[in-house]
Amino acid sequence: MTVQMPISARAFVLVLAAFCLAQIASAQTRSSAANTRGAASAQVAGESPGMSVTEWLQRMHAGARQRNYVGTFVVSAPGGDLSSARIWHVRDGEQQIERIEALSGPQRSTFRRNQSVMTFLPEAKVVKVEKRENLDLFPNLPDKQDSSIGEFYDVRPIGKDRVAGFDADVVQLNPHDGLRFGYRIWSERRTGLVVKLQTLDDQSRVVEQSAFSELQLDVPVKAQALAQMMANTAGYRIEKLELERTSAQDEGWTLSAPVAGFKPRSFFRRPAADGDKNAATQDRTVQWIFSDGLASVSLFIERYDAKRAPRDGVLTIGATNAIRRRLPEPANDWWLTAVGEVPQSTLDAFAQSLARTR
Repeated sequence: MTVQMPISARAFVLVLAAFCLAQIASAQTRSSAANTRGAASAQVAGESPGMSVTEWLQRMHAGARQRNYVGTFVVSAPGGDLSSARIWHVRDGEQQIERIEALSGPQRSTFRRNQSVMTFLPEAKVVKVEKRENLDLFPNLPDKQDSSIGEFYDVRPIGKDRVAGFDADVVQLNPHDGLRFGYRIWSERRTGLVVKLQTLDDQSRVVEQSAFSELQLDVPVKAQALAQMMANTAGYRIEKLELERTSAQDEGWTLSAPVAGFKPRSFFRRPAADGDKNAATQDRTVQWIFSDGLASVSLFIERYDAKRAPRDGVLTIGATNAIRRRLPEPANDWWLTAVGEVPQSTLDAFAQSLARTR
């Protein structure tokens, strides 16, 4: 998942609590990433005995993009955290249109048309509008596979199973190091759609599970109906989140040592937390996004403010970890919030490597 939300020091606890609401999208992203990426030559027990893992993953990619479906998606963690959502997904030509309705927690409806995302918050009567290059909605399907993933994960077939009434093939992605989690993936045999996914720690224990509890494939969902719902903002206040593309070099940041496998994907300057468009650009929060092809990490960097300084913090919700800390000298007038579906030690590695260049 790429977390795309404003982070301010005084709101750290509230923002981390919001991860509970984002768990579904987070798990869906990992399922989608599994749909699209992988490089290995092992054979998978599937529809075709001669099909390689790469071909199998490409098949899942096509299945997720090209099928219409409606289902209930459930995310759970060993600690008892549980969240669920209803998903409607439509392929209309080259358009991907989707609706995700939260079934647990505060009311929340998210619509996506390609990169355009609208989130309706009925209790606040607010619609948040944004464009996302790194979508955290289901499915998150980049057009190009990451060819380096085979350097950091091995893929092996597990066997067959049934999920939500559908026959599924099961494979496991095992990481080569402790910087990333492993994944166990169930894909529907006929279409290739990922129907269940488990995120595994270094002891192969499940840290988070996401799955369809009920699924209908090839249902006659109308793209026009979803588009009309997406456009119906009457009675809502519209808040547009406009990210300004910039670069780490221009903003004065670098990593003194790279974190193995994680490549920089994008760098944005975010709007002022209070909506003040006239706020000095040097005081705005920036977001630096990294990915290894499956897992992603976001670094949110902002000015330290002694008046609202929180304590350093750590939070784990399912597969999502977050750390909050003041950077050491000579960059101690900055705060870092690092978030990702990676072990906490990976976030620590980013924090220790982050350095100011001016």
